[in-house]
Amino acid sequence: MTDTTFQLESGVIDPDADTPAVWSRATWFAVLSMAATSFALVSAEFMPAGLLTPMARDLGVSEGVAGQVVTATASVGAVTAILSNVLIGRLNRKTVLVGLSALAVGSNILAANATDFWILLLGRAGLGVALSAFWALSVAVVARLVGANATGRGMAIVTLGVSLATIAAPSMGALISNWLGWRIAMAMTAGLAVFAMLMQWLSLPTLPATTSNSLADVFRLTRRRGIQIGMLAILLLMTGHFAGSVYVRPFLEQVTLLTTGPIALALLGFGVAAVIGNIAGGRMADANVRIALAVTAALMAFAAFALLLWGVHIGVAFCFAAVWGFAFGMAPVVLPTNLSRAAPDALEAAGSLMVTSFQVAITIGAVVGGFVLDTYGATGPLTLTAILSASTVILSLLQPRG
Repeated sequence: MTDTTFQLESGVIDPDADTPAVWSRATWFAVLSMAATSFALVSAEFMPAGLLTPMARDLGVSEGVAGQVVTATASVGAVTAILSNVLIGRLNRKTVLVGLSALAVGSNILAANATDFWILLLGRAGLGVALSAFWALSVAVVARLVGANATGRGMAIVTLGVSLATIAAPSMGALISNWLGWRIAMAMTAGLAVFAMLMQWLSLPTLPATTSNSLADVFRLTRRRGIQIGMLAILLLMTGHFAGSVYVRPFLEQVTLLTTGPIALALLGFGVAAVIGNIAGGRMADANVRIALAVTAALMAFAAFALLLWGVHIGVAFCFAAVWGFAFGMAPVVLPTNLSRAAPDALEAAGSLMVTSFQVAITIGAVVGGFVLDTYGATGPLTLTAILSASTVILSLLQPRG
């Protein structure tokens, strides 16, 4: 794992070289194909949030049991993230990415046609494999497409698909399921994956493997101080975010005293701000990733503290929900870029550690946030968000320069 140059059809890109200010049309098309894939995969991941009631009724299970389709995707994904870059070996990365999109197509079709809950879980597990393996490869592929010095900008475009899917998928799923049924809604995510797969096939250059990772290579990276701090930053900030955001509705209902309509508007503002933060995060990460990490964490901590102190006021609640959304939009760009800077010679292995850290943080945040909510009330989860985000600001100051 000593090869630090990236092979493309057009030649070799040195990760330390300056990146051209203007991307070619082919580069834009390739990066947009990655964004389309992230939109398709994350739409499929979040779609069940808008389908739980009709899906549970049709399959003869409770809504709580039906909700485990999300757990299946995340748990399989956590394991896949560690193993994916080991199992693909020396396969051409373009072939792997197209294959993962094909797996997503098949998994979504299987889920849409499930005759019982276990077949649905099997389809969702396949989606978990495609989702995590894609993200484990994403930073390395984007760096090869645009150059390491523009990785933040490239990842901002790719993760824009995440922000859009987070806003659109649950509501789109609910609307389509009411109109045509939950199976059609689920099948439409297969159509999105087909579109992404075609874009990848047409636009991505051949991407021969530059390394063949072993499990020992992946775990060996954890000895690096920059990797340790980068993984800890993901765990702290994302655990804090999901501990609070999953349970923000009870806060808005019980503290701000909002009804369903205004809550929906506040969450829409959160989503729109996340899209803007996504773009800003890419530019800041390329300029100075340490400052970008500190700003991301500080904004999230400030928003959570402000909601705790003044969240009884409707205007304050709307304002700082948007600030929180802006910080969350920055995070999926800044955190992976921050981690990758500690391993320019092992971006794929670092990607595995990055995805695993995210999946663990999501799980811990949701579980701990639920416990804190039940124990301390609606303000408890946001207190946890504020503390963990503020801790990430301190951690960012320990991040190695470079």
